[in-house]
Amino acid sequence: MSKFLFSEFEETSPTAWKQKIQVDLKGADYNKTLLWTTNEGITVKPFYTKEDRTNYSVKLPKEEFKICQTIIISDETTTNEFALDALKRGATAIQFIANRKFDYKLLLDNLGFNSLNIYFKLNFLDADFIKELSKYVNSNKCYFQIDILGNLAEVGNWHINLKEDFGKLEEIVKTIDNSVSVSGDLYQNAGANIVQQLAYTLAHANEYLNYFGAENAGKIHFQFSVGGNYFHEIAKLRAFRLLWESLLKEYDVIDIKAHIFTQPSSRNKTLYDYNVNLLRTTSECMSSILGGSDTISNISYDKIYADKNEFGERISRNQLLILQQESGFKNAQTIANGSYYIESLAEQMAEKALIIFKQIEKGGGFLHQLKEGNIQRKIKENTVKEEDLFLKNEIVLLGTNLQPNKENFMKGNIELDPFVKQRNIKTLFPPIIRKRLSENYEKKRLKEESNSH
Repeated sequence: MSKFLFSEFEETSPTAWKQKIQVDLKGADYNKTLLWTTNEGITVKPFYTKEDRTNYSVKLPKEEFKICQTIIISDETTTNEFALDALKRGATAIQFIANRKFDYKLLLDNLGFNSLNIYFKLNFLDADFIKELSKYVNSNKCYFQIDILGNLAEVGNWHINLKEDFGKLEEIVKTIDNSVSVSGDLYQNAGANIVQQLAYTLAHANEYLNYFGAENAGKIHFQFSVGGNYFHEIAKLRAFRLLWESLLKEYDVIDIKAHIFTQPSSRNKTLYDYNVNLLRTTSECMSSILGGSDTISNISYDKIYADKNEFGERISRNQLLILQQESGFKNAQTIANGSYYIESLAEQMAEKALIIFKQIEKGGGFLHQLKEGNIQRKIKENTVKEEDLFLKNEIVLLGTNLQPNKENFMKGNIELDPFVKQRNIKTLFPPIIRKRLSENYEKKRLKEESNSH
């Protein structure tokens, strides 16, 4: 483009901007007044210029993101009908969540495997069944969200034991593509900060690389949850792609990009003034798109307290459809390229996550640190810090700890228990518990409702 129109304007250097700001501050300290340090230790400046650009480039998806409908398998026929209906209404991917073996022929009838991304989140481990299912689907767009380490971290126990779990997964990996998943969403929903999420997800994946070999790196894919810090969540997903590519280079593996499946976080969703959850999930879906997600599955505004219902599912799917088809986000994964701010954030996040990752590896690796309880302790420390900030209104959830509607009563409207359940089972070590930020506050308010009626 010709520079003729702009030739009469001189460029302003970062130093000149800073000097101008310093004058306007009238003696106040620039660093103390305008530099902001996040919970993760990321420094945010008041302005960014081309000097803040980084030299990294990230491999992002070339295709438009997939709109995923998540369905828990109950009755196979009913689930199949729901899936077909979701596809007619705009979904381009389906995630099936299974807690048991199922009749896959009945479940998948008329779905059309070749044009559809299908995700099977299996909360059980049966190598023979999974191999049969993979053979039946016979598509490279089929992803098995099998994560024995994620299950161990969340439950505190193996499916069977270490040897048998890895043995069964090894059988699966030998014959099936897209067969290993890494549940980075667990760390976000349990209260880990962004840098911790990146480090633990990378160390988690590296445990699989160490066991199955770098030649199977392309069979690993990732699940993330995206929170409400809009630009930082965009940077988080990009920072992870950068970290994954850097790690694979150490194994002499190139040209493999991370396949990322995202959902909005449950951690910042609220029981009271639940319609605000619609705003939160819309923002989080936008971060997911701009961060470069391959597939996004939205969650309904009433997920935490209501039985699955047609209205909530339709609204959550339509949020993504509006973003993709009406709001200019159809091929938006690369829109944030060249953003000085986002690039700076991503680079800082990656650098700080890499420090933690190296500490984990030096300390025996992800599994060892998990068994020692060190990862759980670090997440707990951040959870306590966030809860304290929430109580001080320094972390704000609109409608809950800021401008709550005192006329909003929920006692008689709760269909599902929205709180962490106490599990009285023996575990190998303390599990990582998913917990919403506002739970303690909501319990207190529900109790006040009961006392006032």
